[in-house]
Amino acid sequence: SFVATPGQGPDRPQEVSYTDIKVIGNGSFGVVYQARLIDSQEMVAIKKVLQDKRFKNRELQIMRKLDHCNIVRLRYFFYSSGEKKDEVYLNLVLDFVPETVYRVARHFNKAKSIIPIIYVKVYMYQLFRSLAYIHSQGVCHRDIKPQNLLVDPETAILKLCDFGSAKQLVRGEPNVSYICSRYYRAPELIFGATDYTANIDIWSAGCVLAELLLGQPIFPGDSGVDQLVEIIKVLGTPTREQIREMNPNYTEFKFPQIKAHPWTKVFKPRTPPEAIALCSRLLEYTPASRLSPLEACSHAFFDELRQPNTRLPSGRELPMLFNFSTTELSIQPQLNSTLIPPHARSHTAASAHGGKPLL
Repeated sequence: SFVATPGQGPDRPQEVSYTDIKVIGNGSFGVVYQARLIDSQEMVAIKKVLQDKRFKNRELQIMRKLDHCNIVRLRYFFYSSGEKKDEVYLNLVLDFVPETVYRVARHFNKAKSIIPIIYVKVYMYQLFRSLAYIHSQGVCHRDIKPQNLLVDPETAILKLCDFGSAKQLVRGEPNVSYICSRYYRAPELIFGATDYTANIDIWSAGCVLAELLLGQPIFPGDSGVDQLVEIIKVLGTPTREQIREMNPNYTEFKFPQIKAHPWTKVFKPRTPPEAIALCSRLLEYTPASRLSPLEACSHAFFDELRQPNTRLPSGRELPMLFNFSTTELSIQPQLNSTLIPPHARSHTAASAHGGKPLL
């Protein structure tokens, strides 16, 4: 057991005991364990990272201020000693969620089938909802990929995880361009931009959507050049103006002139047109032209989720999709009448506005 500080609320350390500890993941950052909290019998994930004494841990600072149903919650954190003298480890005690979109998609691929479109809708909608929330807090995740989307296969609830690359983006302050995992990197990052915006997350989300529809990554490639070639094969050569919007230092660069490949031909014949339309509005060269996360949520592709009788293939109810907080409803209020279907209005609107209907 450890004396740990709750992730949210005042700094009141308390004793936390857990058992049944096993390693579930390893990374460059450290180790992830699964454990059971003795008090509540709940499963948690514990992410253990070496803490550099010279810096505040950015992941901890960000996790402590996030509170959303589609983001893995920081329950507690505590420090522990390491093997070597002087080493300090930061332990983040997080919600445990059993699966990832990556593994779910791989399961369907191995079975030579494609993931049912209702799951694509439910997962992508919740991803966009999580992005709307973090972007409204000024946070950019910078590593959106199927492996970082945790899902509970029973309930279809999705939670965004791994804020190890996340950063509060401040206009005018430079950021490193070598973040984000290779198949999901926005073109401005491949071009080495350091003044990018949270729209890099939207590009990555578009790549995830395309991958779920295709059954494989849309822009594979081991190097930036390879990826850029794949992007150009689909979107065509960027115009000078588009290059300027991504990184002004490259406007003189000579690219092979390639015409855009029609989006409908990129995907399998039976792909829903709304899915293709949404993809085309996310995977745009010009960062500011990409849809915002809530514009994505209100896209026609997700209309089925707003119908009162839609169920998961198991017959279960959909997860909570309309329990918007006041924070969420204030991001782009003009979208609220689309985002909250009539059958859900009594709940959300009342809770967010002290009982007064919102619409």
